[in-house]
Amino acid sequence: MNQESQRNSASFLPWLLILFAGSGFCALIYEIVWFQMLQLAIGSTSVSLGILLATFMGGLCIGSLRYPRITKYLGEHPLRMYGFIEIGIAICGVLVLFLVPLVDRVYIAGWATGLPGMILRAAFCAICMLPPTILMGASLPAISRWIEASPRGASWWGLLYGFNTVGAVFGCLFAGFVLLRLYDVTVATLVAASVNVLVALVSFAVAAKMPAKAVPEDESAAGTEITEDVGDESTFPVYLTIALSGMCALAAQVIWTRLLGALLGLTVYAFAIILAVFLIGLALGSGVGSMISRSVKPRLALGWAQLLACLGIAWSSYMIARSLPYWPINHMMARSPWDTMQLDFVRVIWAVLPAPLLWGASFPLALAAVASRKKDAGETVGKVYAANTLGTIIGALGTSLFVVPWIGTQDTQKVILIVSAISSLFLIVPYIQKTKSLAAMGTLTASLAVAAFLASGIPGITGGFIMWGRQLMTLGDESKIIYSKEGRNSSVAIAKFDDGTISIGVNGHVEASSLNFDMKLQRMVGHLPAILHPNPKRVLGIGFGAGVSAGTFTRYPGIESITVCEIEPIIPPTSTRFFAAQNYEVYKNPKTRVIFDDARHYLMTTQDKYDIIASDPLDVFAKGTAALYTVEYFEAVKRHLNPGGYFTLYVPLYESDFDTVKSELATFFEAFPNATVWQNTINGRGYDMVFMGQVEPLKINLDEIYARLARPDYSPVMDSLRDLGFMEPMQLFSTYGGGRPDLGEWVKGVPLNRDRDLKLQYMAGWGINSQAEHEIYMDMMKFRKMPKDMFFGTPERVGTLLQAIQAGPQ
Repeated sequence: MNQESQRNSASFLPWLLILFAGSGFCALIYEIVWFQMLQLAIGSTSVSLGILLATFMGGLCIGSLRYPRITKYLGEHPLRMYGFIEIGIAICGVLVLFLVPLVDRVYIAGWATGLPGMILRAAFCAICMLPPTILMGASLPAISRWIEASPRGASWWGLLYGFNTVGAVFGCLFAGFVLLRLYDVTVATLVAASVNVLVALVSFAVAAKMPAKAVPEDESAAGTEITEDVGDESTFPVYLTIALSGMCALAAQVIWTRLLGALLGLTVYAFAIILAVFLIGLALGSGVGSMISRSVKPRLALGWAQLLACLGIAWSSYMIARSLPYWPINHMMARSPWDTMQLDFVRVIWAVLPAPLLWGASFPLALAAVASRKKDAGETVGKVYAANTLGTIIGALGTSLFVVPWIGTQDTQKVILIVSAISSLFLIVPYIQKTKSLAAMGTLTASLAVAAFLASGIPGITGGFIMWGRQLMTLGDESKIIYSKEGRNSSVAIAKFDDGTISIGVNGHVEASSLNFDMKLQRMVGHLPAILHPNPKRVLGIGFGAGVSAGTFTRYPGIESITVCEIEPIIPPTSTRFFAAQNYEVYKNPKTRVIFDDARHYLMTTQDKYDIIASDPLDVFAKGTAALYTVEYFEAVKRHLNPGGYFTLYVPLYESDFDTVKSELATFFEAFPNATVWQNTINGRGYDMVFMGQVEPLKINLDEIYARLARPDYSPVMDSLRDLGFMEPMQLFSTYGGGRPDLGEWVKGVPLNRDRDLKLQYMAGWGINSQAEHEIYMDMMKFRKMPKDMFFGTPERVGTLLQAIQAGPQ
């Protein structure tokens, strides 16, 4: 190719970079949408998320390996093939919208436990995700085939990867902050598909004007061959090193996302920021690696990048555990959610960026290390990409499912650092053996010693970190941490105050305490339905927490079985150890059975029915919890209630705002038109509530209830009520806060939370810093009317109760 043709080829590079950025933009939108849709079916446990991630990354790996071999002899223009791939991704993306609900029914009908259940989960994900992800994996080899292997050509490959990652950054933020916050998965999918089609059309147009092969070489380098740094060595060490680099990168991302999520508040926005910063590091690093790949020995540079990554791993571990939690910040003082997001973005960049820069630089260096004109460009890029992707699968799955539950996040980060250091030896040691360079040997020895020192000093997170999360600086000095432990899905801590009060915190958020107002709410979740039901026998609890809600049912003589669905195995024994007096040791009760599974997944797949279902999940702002607040989920709850059954749901007013609470209540009313609201206040000020739903209109016979509670076998029930300050049932029923006939007007016109959008997690995350619990409560009470047709019995009892409701909490 002459010099003029080479310049013409170079002029098209910006178009390729823009096209591939668009591809990355779409890929992250799809990934976020698909993960949200598929988690609704298979659950949000570590096993489920691991299978989802493995399927997604596995598709990329398959596509990057198989595409070059399948299309090697087709002779099509690379950019035209790339355009067809983008159209295929768009078609598959739209089909997933229709496919998931259909396959979902088959999955639920055939669900099983144990290994068969895991296989079914994997098959379900494979059917939905492999076709589009295989095409995504083929896109980089396809577009890379246009560029002939040469020093500058390998640099261009790296730039393509970098711009693809830049597009992924924008896709991640646009999906999390705009598309899914304001719209739903359908709109998000159609936007991504439209961009795919646009990219394809531009690819076709560019392909018509450019040659089928570009030789991006300046005249002085023309005709040169890329040679290995040290003779004609095997390329296997390069593939092994880039695989280990990917493994370390994803393992670190899993850990840092878990820790930073607890520190920033567990919202969808916090997770989007963490992912975006990680991708920014990869993109910037890839750009730098592409620029230097022609002026360094790429094998040697790739090896040293892994050693330098050890510094980044140590930096991030220290910043997350010892620096960020102690920045003098009070999130509650933020003027708007955007202020909080900007602050979180800065903190994540400060803590996380260094190591991803080096992992990003590793990819173009690996490409340059194996590129040769003797090899097919697409096959070369595909193999490197596949090796890196295979490493990411091992890192993500191994870390989340096995290593962290086994040795914890602190020791896992030590292992990652050590593996990163070891991976450098596969490329640096052969260079030293070949050159016999004493300077290189001395530098390597000193570097390994520094790596060993850094690994030994990796700090662990404190119990206060697990307990208080983003409020560590404002609340951390008020108590003593007496226990903490990291589990597979969550980390748990127990705090004790000077007055003897204890609290349990999960992933940086307080879930329950032995304070009277918390105990009152937790037991109301159990007492309200159990007192109203004439003869409850079977109970399902959603979320174990401190075990108080589930333990309430042990007081009732007719209860025959208590099933509790809990996502984290370490929570029940921890709560039993420290809250045994408050939860009546329900975990050890022979009537109790604990199912360790995602609550939604369990309810959607079980055939059992219950007299009472009591739900005490994580707060709705926590990513994934909104799936337990959708119309479809509430309808499933209703299907699992026996005739005359009750469903109670804990709903906080604190750390929430008007829009969130209104949407929660409107969604609840949609599934349970006869639902009622029961209030829990602190000194007359709004704090949290219990929503209670049932199929039939609620009719409460006070005389029957008083007679039942007067029986000797109900004395444990009365003792439990008196512990809360309810000396008689009248005081419990005086917490009535309204129903659909009156509060329906308060929530009129607000958006409902549905499976297709999970709007609540975006609303709640936006209003997490609100301090409007009392204002929300008072605004609700303006609409409440006296329930004259709900209570009946002797006129004196009914009249006294209505007066108590009218007077409100004292």
